[in-house]
Amino acid sequence: MGSLFRSETMCLAQLFLQSGTAYECLSALGEKGLVQFRDLNQNVSSFQRKFVGEVKRCEELERILAYLVQEINRADIPLPEGETSPPAPPLKQVLEMQEQLQKLEAELREVTKNKERLRKNLLELTEYTHVLRVSKAFVRRDVQFEPTYEEFPPLENDSLLDYSCMQRLGAKLGFVSGLINQGKAEAFGKTLWRACRGHSIVTHAELEGPLEDPETGEVIKWYVFLISFWGEQIGHKVKKICDCYHCHVYPYPNTAEERREIQEGLNTRIQDLYTVLHKTEDYLRQVLCKAAESVYSRVIQVKKMKAIYHMLNMCSFDVTNKCLIAEVWCPEADLHELRLALEEGSRESGASIPSFMNTIPTKETPPTLIRTNKFTEGFQNIVDAYGVGSYREVNPALFTIVTFPFLFAVMFGDLGHGFVMFLFALLLVLNEDHPRLSQSQEIVRMFFNGRYILLLMGLFSVYTGLIYNDCFSKSVNLFGSGWNVSAMYSSGHSAAEQRKVMLWNDSVVRHNRVLQLDPSVPGVFRGPYPLGIDPIWNLATNRLTFLNSFKMKMSVILGIIHMTFGVILGIFNHLHFRKKFNIYLVSIPELLFMLCIFGYLVFMIVYKWLVYSAETSRVAPSILIEFINMFLFPASDTGGLYPGQEHVQRLLLVITALSVPVLFLGKPLFLLWLHRGRSCFGVSRSGYTLVRKDSEEEVSLLGSQDIEEGNNQMEDGCREVTCEEFNFGEILMTQVIHSIEYCLGCISNTASYLRLWALSLAHAQLSDVLWAMLMRVGLRVDTTYGVLLLLPVIALFAVLTIFILLIMEGLSAFLHAIRLH
Repeated sequence: MGSLFRSETMCLAQLFLQSGTAYECLSALGEKGLVQFRDLNQNVSSFQRKFVGEVKRCEELERILAYLVQEINRADIPLPEGETSPPAPPLKQVLEMQEQLQKLEAELREVTKNKERLRKNLLELTEYTHVLRVSKAFVRRDVQFEPTYEEFPPLENDSLLDYSCMQRLGAKLGFVSGLINQGKAEAFGKTLWRACRGHSIVTHAELEGPLEDPETGEVIKWYVFLISFWGEQIGHKVKKICDCYHCHVYPYPNTAEERREIQEGLNTRIQDLYTVLHKTEDYLRQVLCKAAESVYSRVIQVKKMKAIYHMLNMCSFDVTNKCLIAEVWCPEADLHELRLALEEGSRESGASIPSFMNTIPTKETPPTLIRTNKFTEGFQNIVDAYGVGSYREVNPALFTIVTFPFLFAVMFGDLGHGFVMFLFALLLVLNEDHPRLSQSQEIVRMFFNGRYILLLMGLFSVYTGLIYNDCFSKSVNLFGSGWNVSAMYSSGHSAAEQRKVMLWNDSVVRHNRVLQLDPSVPGVFRGPYPLGIDPIWNLATNRLTFLNSFKMKMSVILGIIHMTFGVILGIFNHLHFRKKFNIYLVSIPELLFMLCIFGYLVFMIVYKWLVYSAETSRVAPSILIEFINMFLFPASDTGGLYPGQEHVQRLLLVITALSVPVLFLGKPLFLLWLHRGRSCFGVSRSGYTLVRKDSEEEVSLLGSQDIEEGNNQMEDGCREVTCEEFNFGEILMTQVIHSIEYCLGCISNTASYLRLWALSLAHAQLSDVLWAMLMRVGLRVDTTYGVLLLLPVIALFAVLTIFILLIMEGLSAFLHAIRLH
């Protein structure tokens, strides 16, 4: 069955790559995904390897591409994907691509810098216009006094933010105007009052709308302030306080005429800036749109190129420094593809001497490779979540394809809910090629990746829903009930039958709220329901008692079958690795321990179902009491299920008691006997494959000479392995821990499988509660308002069904199914 049943057979191959063709050969190998490289330079640091310069160049290209993607996303330009996985760029195109990207980055940074500068100037001019407009109302002066104002030289004649035009009333009066953040306005006024000791007057007013801060780009509310002060020293204090509060200070005009001229100049400059900024943004968008056409494929190409150089850093050079040597793990079935990839890489590079490979023997444990497709990938991920199996071990994912959705469906058995889940998964499967699904948010992508698991889970839930006869907590009467109520009336029976059994009459029906059907009465029970549970149980008051008994026993049976199957899978591993002693000393004692106790419990359950009928049900013994008495050896005779039961149970207990010491001590003593008796006893090991080089079992098994082959190669291998110390105590402790875990696990895991019954009961009861609280209320209303009330009730019922029963209960059953596996 190939890697579906077992991992692929691997071999260690040595690649000889010419220096001029190594890049192309690794690119061809990477596209096919054939090999796993071994690091031949483990003792060399990352900074001292041969191709560290090329790796740094790739990282620089990744930085440039990340900047381009950031700018493209900021401009809300869609990224066309183009080719899904372009190959790594040829070496002759790498320098050209690097030059293009660096030139594009420099141009983008220059244009972006100019745009930000223009935008900052525009915001400052806009703020200045608001300051002039609002501060005009602060000071009302008579025009006739304006020419008599005396001025003194400005405090600082430097930049725009460091000087203010001063207007005096007398000889010492000055003004400072500007903008301050709304949250700082109150503290700003108090600070000015305390610092200037009342020698300044602050007037402020709030702007109508928020403005963007030129420094941070944040949109906030602003206050326009005008400070009038007396004296040059106080003016210095005012300016320092404005700087501390990050105020935007602007010149205050001397006269109304000057204010009008400044206002007109500002309007003209703002219009010019709008025009220039608009053209700059258009040009920037054109550059980004052109860059977006190829940025996606270039990101993938640079990642592949960086991966190639990382792999080249794992290779070692020969003595001539003209050939790279690499060691790779490759599936034996793909060796031909590996040779073709090397030939293709050599041909693309135009080398005269082709690269080649050869296989080399090794005693190391190869990596595990299990090929998957889109259907088996999800189930393989469930198995790999616990750990990847050892090389050439049985792959449980093949059996998980059936057992996982089935155990889920046992806990989620509902025809309606399963069908809804099946339709949802089918919708995902039919639209699996849609690009938005594979690139959606994490939760949606998680559902999409497990679409085939959901499909089988829904399909199996439909089957178990038919068995439970549950569809949104209601039973479906497909074949007609096997119970006949009219046969319980006394009028249809003879006088002898009426004396023999308890029948109904009009008085009994009238005065009893609960009536009991007796299957021993002729004609009442006409045979089992063809598929699943009879729908009449949905009307019974003891429905829960009956279903609990049925599902509890079913859970125990399924759990013991599941655990026994797991032990049997281990036998296939022992046969494959030719460790037959593990079958006799580990697997068979484990099976005997399991089957003699819990397998016998399953036998009693099935035996009681088959042997006892409605007529003999009152004398049927309790399985729980019989199972407990099996370990207590009661002196009194309890009757039992069948003749000779006591002797059979004692025999099973004896077999169980004998299997425990074999399980604890059999394997360690056998390995000790092999280790000590290797010079006297020969053990046939033809074709034995070393799997774990540091396993104590291998030390024992390879300790003696191979009698069948009789060659010196095996002797050399034994000489290498037997030099390791044989630690009997470690082997004994490992086996004892494993045996204790198995024996206790048989008991605890059997009880743990009762979660199949518990979650099935919880799901059925939640469905019943949801139906009773919503749908039954809507259906009981009369026809006048019933339809109007039923529409929102159905909508609420659907929403709660999806979120509580499908998602929450489905996730709970999913997690418990993972735990059981």
